[in-house]
Amino acid sequence: MALDLSTYHEPITDLFPRPVQPAESKGFRLSAEQVAHYQREGYVSGIRVLTDAQIDALRTELDTLFDASHDGHDLWHEYHSNESGDPNNVLFHALGAWRIKPSFHDALWNPALTVPASQMLDGPVRFWHDQLFCKPAQHGGVVAWHQDYSYWTRTKPMRHLTCWIGLDDATRDNGCLHYIPRSHHWELLPVTGLANNMDAIQTVLTDAQKTAFENKVAIELPKGHASFHHPHLVHGSYENRTPRPRRALVINMFVDGVRSDADEPLLNGIPVIKAGLKMDGQFFPLLFDPHA
Repeated sequence: MALDLSTYHEPITDLFPRPVQPAESKGFRLSAEQVAHYQREGYVSGIRVLTDAQIDALRTELDTLFDASHDGHDLWHEYHSNESGDPNNVLFHALGAWRIKPSFHDALWNPALTVPASQMLDGPVRFWHDQLFCKPAQHGGVVAWHQDYSYWTRTKPMRHLTCWIGLDDATRDNGCLHYIPRSHHWELLPVTGLANNMDAIQTVLTDAQKTAFENKVAIELPKGHASFHHPHLVHGSYENRTPRPRRALVINMFVDGVRSDADEPLLNGIPVIKAGLKMDGQFFPLLFDPHA
């Protein structure tokens, strides 16, 4: 049986720099212009967060996770070999790699990730959950337009942040992220599905919101680069038409102090944190405190 790495709340390898103290964080900080872009548009992109060596280590571990019989399979919160259900449009999607593989575990404490997150969240950063989104060559399925917080309404207040990290170059042809700028100012939309129908969200939009899709932005990124976005920002990604895979790691975070808003497990396989209580403990570790 695999060791559950969620019991370790610090890096266990030397792959990533050790967490920094606030006085040492300057080199990882975003500029004032980048933070302003996030606040105005709902996202900021093009942030280098992984070295080539770190990418190689994560890819190597990821290759072993595609086999559903791998050691530690019982530790996933969700595991979908193909969330679309269509063998011609495969979307691998899984939550919980940090519990199983050391490189995915240690990536959470990467200061190239946590320091910018603390700027956008304006406070100490806690881990929410990780995700893998992988599209195989030629036919990788879509991730339909959605808002992240539509899936996270069991927490409050809404002070979360998503970081999307490319393990491959992400382009229009292989299914990079697309954003609807400034849609983070919209009200929370109903869940309309994550796979298969790219445009299912259109059924719940106003005419003005539909018009905003004319200004969608493709977030093309070199491997190892990240895009941070607000949990209300509408985003999605199209199919992979290229002869190479498009693999991505997503790390979701929230500011320290967010509370449970549900008397049921916040993620599959973890103990209940009763509504009104602070989210912390084994599964929601503190990643960086700019005031420590």
